[in-house]
Amino acid sequence: MPRIHHAQQEIQFKVVYYGPGLGGKTTNLEQIHKRSNPAHRGKLVSLTTESERTLFFDLLPIELGTFRDYQVRVHLCTVPGQIALDETRRLVLRNVDGIVFVVDSQPERLDANTMSLRNLEANLLLQGDDPSRMPLVVQYNKRDLPRALSTAVLRKELGISDDVKQVEAAAVRGDGVFETFKEITKACMAVVGDPREKPEGRSISSLPDALNASLFPLAAAGPVEEDVARNYAARYGVEIAKAPRVPRFGAAS
Repeated sequence: MPRIHHAQQEIQFKVVYYGPGLGGKTTNLEQIHKRSNPAHRGKLVSLTTESERTLFFDLLPIELGTFRDYQVRVHLCTVPGQIALDETRRLVLRNVDGIVFVVDSQPERLDANTMSLRNLEANLLLQGDDPSRMPLVVQYNKRDLPRALSTAVLRKELGISDDVKQVEAAAVRGDGVFETFKEITKACMAVVGDPREKPEGRSISSLPDALNASLFPLAAAGPVEEDVARNYAARYGVEIAKAPRVPRFGAAS
């Protein structure tokens, strides 16, 4: 659930662009930053550490205007795609309000897409979020490449149902970038309802039904036994969270 600040009359969303390495996550943010109104955008920040010389994520605050007299602010982040940097991905995912999963449409990247999607599910589960109830948009990127797989094949192989919002894109050209951003913003706003009736700070979503159950089979199955979670996490390169789980996203308060 997004953060509500009544005194400032502001709603804050955190949207994370997730997906395999070199799939176009950073390009999406660069295009949004380059083409948005300078008066309504923050500084695009790249973070690089000594151990992650060529890998980084970006932070981009954007002002979006008002919603029921509340100012809307969105923080856009990317995660490093390499599986070895899972700790960084988990840090970026904390307090996430919406996910854009960027699919690399090249045939040789199909396994990487699948691995990244399962890794996303595991990381959300291990931090106490229910991925099947998380606002989500799937972006099929690199549609401009001649060998790009059809969206029908990608949907089937990744298990993406028609009820999940999907956008075709060629991020390097800017195609589909703002449509994707618009759709994830709308999905996040649907969770809020009337901000004037919400408590200060973050609260649990009141959405009653799973949004993305077909993409996240483990989440859709319900509570997960610890040994199942450990095997799943080991398979997809994540560690079991040591801290107590927080309430599942979408559960009743």
